[in-house]
Amino acid sequence: MIIGLFAGLVSGLVGLGGGIVLVPAMVYLLGMSQHKAQGTSLAVIIPTALAGTFIYGFSGHIDLNITVWVALGGTFGAYIGSFAAGKLSEKNLKTIYAVFLLFIGIKMFF
Repeated sequence: MIIGLFAGLVSGLVGLGGGIVLVPAMVYLLGMSQHKAQGTSLAVIIPTALAGTFIYGFSGHIDLNITVWVALGGTFGAYIGSFAAGKLSEKNLKTIYAVFLLFIGIKMFF
């Protein structure tokens, strides 16, 4: 629950949480496999996203046109990505995950 609270706080504050907070916390603090942590993180997105969406939507900070198109692409991409992740070994999945986080961190810093 503490991991979820922290992820929700970060998610609401800066718009990220699942991939950045939940997955590493579940792998390293709860001893989950990378596959199970990523799947669990995706399942957690629904209720936490609804809570954040309510507040942001109520205050007028959501572009519904962009939301629809990104959600359509995201749904299709999540289906393909989840299927592909299931075919990878734990080691390869962790490596891809780490490289992705490193790349994003560097891009955001600069």
